[in-house]
Amino acid sequence: MSGLSRRPVLVLGGLGFIGAHLADRLLALDARVTIVTRPRDRRRDVASTLESRGARIVDADVRDLAAMQSVVAGQHAIFNLAGQSGAVRSMEDPWTDLDVNCRGGLTLLEAMRAANREATLVFVGSRLEYGRPEAQPVGEDARQDPLCLHAIHKLTVEQYLRLYAQLFGIRYTIARMTNPYGPGQARDRTGYGVVNRLIHLALAGDALPIYGDGSQRRDYIYIEDAVNALVALAESERSHGRAYNVGTGVGTRLIDMAHAIIRCAGSGRIESVAWPPLAAQIETGDFVADIARIRTEIGWAPAVALEEGLRRTVAFHRVRVGS
Repeated sequence: MSGLSRRPVLVLGGLGFIGAHLADRLLALDARVTIVTRPRDRRRDVASTLESRGARIVDADVRDLAAMQSVVAGQHAIFNLAGQSGAVRSMEDPWTDLDVNCRGGLTLLEAMRAANREATLVFVGSRLEYGRPEAQPVGEDARQDPLCLHAIHKLTVEQYLRLYAQLFGIRYTIARMTNPYGPGQARDRTGYGVVNRLIHLALAGDALPIYGDGSQRRDYIYIEDAVNALVALAESERSHGRAYNVGTGVGTRLIDMAHAIIRCAGSGRIESVAWPPLAAQIETGDFVADIARIRTEIGWAPAVALEEGLRRTVAFHRVRVGS
């Protein structure tokens, strides 16, 4: 039985791609799930499904202190997936990224300080915090030298967490996630989620744009594995105050990923395009996560191989393209 079974659990950003899958998993574990989301208009179908299974959904902004104090009170575990995503987007709109991610993260901690210091907070960080790694695979103690504001803001929230743990006893764990993919990410989300974007294009028979020669390697993790890791971190006492890479430990070139998607979809074609200037400036190069820490300390390991994950994702979206 899960340590979260019948426990009150809060998911901030629970209608987003990762958040919705996490909420689904928590409901399957019989947790008492509350989801905080900003206006649900774009995800009304997901909201209705989760509500029908027993989730409570609160329309609120993570930057609203009074609202956060209300929702964190009495929670056993809190997952923070709220915020703005996208490396390029953070450079194009730095003020929103700063406001939502940093002020939102700080507001949540202030709410916990006032209303609930006993909960475990799981913060979802990013592999972008490492910047351009000096060696592969990348361990949690590697130098962090971000190349975009989104990563700087994620790293800043990590510092908030450490300070609030030291001063006020807030319990937290950090999940630095690599590149998640899987069923459910909308086609119009183009600033991040490259695998899902390429799958949508392939199923439509469109060109799959690949920057440069596509030789950059990434560590792609299937969404089911990603949310299982988040649950495992929330359940573990050993994770408190620690940061963990959440990935597969396997690097795949983007061009190879694109070819695998085309084979699986049975349509689509590769199109090499020039790097957009800003994207080229903040490109981190290869990234493969060292996941030894989470394997050893938490006992979690990914279970879904890339080919299987792509097959599942293509099958999911193919049904919706044809419907």
